[in-house]
Amino acid sequence: MAIISIQKSELCVAEQLALALSRRMGEVIWHNAADTPSADKLAKPVDGFVCSAAYFEASGGQQGIIETARAMKASKVLVISEDKSAGFSVREEMRGAIIMLNMSASDCTDEMLQPHIAHNYSVQMAASLLLDNEHVAVADKSSLDLMALAQKVSKTDVTVFINGPTGTGKEVLSKFIHHHSSRKEAPFVAVNCAAIPENMLEAILFGHEKGSFTGASTANKGIFRAADGGTLLLDEISEMPLSLQAKLLRALQERKVTPLGSQREVDVDVRVIATTNRNMLSEVKAGKFREDLFYRLNVFPLSTCHLAERKDDIVAISTVLLKRHATEGDAIPALDASAVKMLMDYGWPGIV
Repeated sequence: MAIISIQKSELCVAEQLALALSRRMGEVIWHNAADTPSADKLAKPVDGFVCSAAYFEASGGQQGIIETARAMKASKVLVISEDKSAGFSVREEMRGAIIMLNMSASDCTDEMLQPHIAHNYSVQMAASLLLDNEHVAVADKSSLDLMALAQKVSKTDVTVFINGPTGTGKEVLSKFIHHHSSRKEAPFVAVNCAAIPENMLEAILFGHEKGSFTGASTANKGIFRAADGGTLLLDEISEMPLSLQAKLLRALQERKVTPLGSQREVDVDVRVIATTNRNMLSEVKAGKFREDLFYRLNVFPLSTCHLAERKDDIVAISTVLLKRHATEGDAIPALDASAVKMLMDYGWPGIV
């Protein structure tokens, strides 16, 4: 979890930015200019420091703000200005150590500066610039409730079953659980059960010995062992053939796998997360999925929903995507008020 220090002096978006950061599971501390603690006296290291352009200038500009950040061991400084004549812009100085963000004029109105507003593009982009990919871009209440549940279950080692339409962030949620668990330093391995031919899935899951089938010129340990100590994501598990479901159930129960062509069981220590876009109770009733495996997986169920049902996430997600896909050296584009309105009004019938 990133820790961000915010200096409130002449920073009109301080409260709204603090809320946006906390919604993404960031921790906010308020900076006191009169008593900036040295790094060795801080209870926790600080990842980023935020201030207004006025505070930046009053502190002596670039050199002064670097000294302030160095005292806290902050690796990143974000300076926010509100020059309404200049338009939205983001530029980096000192190889990205200092980021200068000028807010869009449409984001500086009294209405858009209310703390609860989740679609202020400038503020959401500021949050995206401060946080890494382990912080999921959420702002809608339903998503916040889901992330709170995911954070709770991440502290345990139980199996999680995530159900939701295609493209609604099931893998993102799975990675969030992994990154907030005690297994975060170990591998996160994902396999799409629908994308692998039935005759290859068993070997990919459990591994195989050399010569165990035609084309097996070398041995392979399989993804269960590749994820040992970490998290294994079984994506679209409803597509797994019935013949393999019994073997998966045994692997989950015994915490052992038997590679193809071998008589020796191998111990594995993995936390399993499974996902599907189907109604699993209907799949069980139709005889397409084993009931005992379903209940073994469905220890802690979570559900994702369409973007149209959580519209306060739209601008937050947009900033992450625009930041990710901006070509190096090019300016991060702005979303003006009309573009934000178009996104918020759209029905989003497909995936994100």
